[in-house]
Amino acid sequence: MIRKLFSSARRDEFHLELKEILGFYPNNANIYSEAFTHRSMNEFDANGQPKNYERLEFLGDAMLDSVIAAYLFNEVPNGDEGYLTKMRAKVVSREHLNKLGEDLGLIKFLKSQIPSNQRSADIYGNMLEALIGAVYLDRGYTYCKRFIQNRVIQPYVDIERLEGKVISYKSLFIEYCQKNKQDFHFEVFEDNGKEQNTYFAVRLHLDDSIVARARGTSKKKAEEQAAKRAYYKFRDDMEALRSTQFSS
Repeated sequence: MIRKLFSSARRDEFHLELKEILGFYPNNANIYSEAFTHRSMNEFDANGQPKNYERLEFLGDAMLDSVIAAYLFNEVPNGDEGYLTKMRAKVVSREHLNKLGEDLGLIKFLKSQIPSNQRSADIYGNMLEALIGAVYLDRGYTYCKRFIQNRVIQPYVDIERLEGKVISYKSLFIEYCQKNKQDFHFEVFEDNGKEQNTYFAVRLHLDDSIVARARGTSKKKAEEQAAKRAYYKFRDDMEALRSTQFSS
């Protein structure tokens, strides 16, 4: 009896906390529980299918793309396909979604066997996309669209600010080098030191010079960080390139 009361109290608390984030009460809390379950929990449903947020993340990603695309289509009537595609990519970039998921405090709901100091920063964005997928399954498209409008678009989507946002410094640096016919390469090597986690270091070469160094928990992150540092070194020339591309 006591166990049932305790379980009921925790379920009611979960409903209330979700309502604060969603703006409405969930109908099926189990869907949302799955949206916050990492695959490391190794949970399965009655049919033996894995219970984690990965499938909901896929669904939420598609819903987010469609709502953002419709918003930009209506908000920027003079924007061509290339402009709208770039702007949507900026809204749904992994960096941006991670920030949104972190601001919403979704991490408090996470069920995972992975120690907190070993979790990828992408877990915030993954949980946000899974939450959006859960809203769609629980309440349908109208509620899903409303949630995205209230929690993503209204507080975070500023057209003018996003126009100046760089999605990938690495891509921008590569395009800059190609335009100027300069040779470059990313020299990547492991650089763990005394830390438990694996780290990678990068030296970014431009012609015969090293123009930036960086370090990250993955090769991709280290290369992006190095390219970002190179961007600030050649900022004026790169901004001129971006202006040309964005208006084309």
